[in-house]
Amino acid sequence: MDDVRASSAWVATHSSHVVVDSAGIEKVVDNIGPIPKVEWDFEGIHYFDNGPLTVQYLFVLDALNFCFWPDKELNYDHLASGLKAVLQNDQSAFDADRLQKYTGPQLRELLKWPRPLPLEDERVRLLHEVGYELERSFDGKASNLVKSCGKSALKLVALVTRHFPGFRDHTLYKGHQVFLYKRAQIFVADLWGAFKGQSYGQFNDIGSITIMADYIVPAVLRQLGVLRYSSTLASTIEANSEIGPGSEEEVELRACSVHAVEKMRELISMKSGKQVLSVELDLWLWASGVQCSSLPHHRTLSIYY
Repeated sequence: MDDVRASSAWVATHSSHVVVDSAGIEKVVDNIGPIPKVEWDFEGIHYFDNGPLTVQYLFVLDALNFCFWPDKELNYDHLASGLKAVLQNDQSAFDADRLQKYTGPQLRELLKWPRPLPLEDERVRLLHEVGYELERSFDGKASNLVKSCGKSALKLVALVTRHFPGFRDHTLYKGHQVFLYKRAQIFVADLWGAFKGQSYGQFNDIGSITIMADYIVPAVLRQLGVLRYSSTLASTIEANSEIGPGSEEEVELRACSVHAVEKMRELISMKSGKQVLSVELDLWLWASGVQCSSLPHHRTLSIYY
């Protein structure tokens, strides 16, 4: 994840619309005390059977985990709990051959959603991609993908992004390549959280993972005083206007969030003498954000988050 850290730091240094506020970071770290431990499935919405089917579920979930905001009534919980109910009713629903055949209306039916999903064609395309490549390279099983990483989070992210183009979350910013890999990293984080660092969730380098740059975490960091926006960007967000994917503003929001939390993590470790994982900070920030539905966030149509 050195590419994610280094390219995010480069964006933060050259940013025109978002500022990482060092004084704000210091204030948060001084006031927060021990980072609150948030249980991975604190809402009870995920499927878990302690085996390979959970890995298959998580990979499908993370292939579809993006862009809920265009439908005001849709959120991540609907996706996670909807896919959980699907598996509870039919344990072969996410077999690789079946993933390659789902249509938009069928996906809606699976999730019991009454209207087209945001970016529905893209969601279906990504399901097909996951099913095809799992069948071609991993005997149809996401658990084989995980086994092949040798308990390395870094290697698993590399494998996912190499084999599944829909997870290649990178872009150009002022002529510089920027890597963010939100959904590939969240697959690692979900495995680690679900299996409590054991079995399919055991990674000897879990500390290498950064936060997952989405639209919730930047909003929470701004509320905490860690990020500051230009007046133009703030107005755009508060007006609920869309920000284009790959635009300077969008890349800065995401990359500056990664860099800011890395700085928070380093400062917490320095002051407390205890190592803190970015994945733990991410879960805490995200849980804080989803519990505050009125928090204004940026709106970008993207398959990456």
